[in-house]
Amino acid sequence: MSGTIGKIAKLIGVNKETIRFYERNGLISQPQKPSEGYRVYPKETVDRIRFIKRAQELGFTLKEIESLLSLNSECCSKVEELAKQKLASVQSKLDDLKKLENVLSKSITLCQKNADNSACPIINALSPK
Repeated sequence: MSGTIGKIAKLIGVNKETIRFYERNGLISQPQKPSEGYRVYPKETVDRIRFIKRAQELGFTLKEIESLLSLNSECCSKVEELAKQKLASVQSKLDDLKKLENVLSKSITLCQKNADNSACPIINALSPK
């Protein structure tokens, strides 16, 4: 489907400024403005915006998305390398989140066992020594 910026923004569920931001950053091309009327974004641009939004939902940064778009589907080994880097980053974040989960669970348990409401074990743990 093609359409004006407002129509495309509504269809995809983004703000018009998001589309303009993608244009300014070279992620999509701005269509030529006709002498009368509004710019019409072609289906390819709409698909590209959807790709960008989906990649963002999966945690890719705009810089990473730009790399993916520049590689296209012709360089599968390069895309695979980017995906491996992203996977390593995600796994590292998961490890950090697991550590945070453990610390929070222990702190909550200490809080629940704390008979002295004037001294909070969580605040004490976070305070610089």
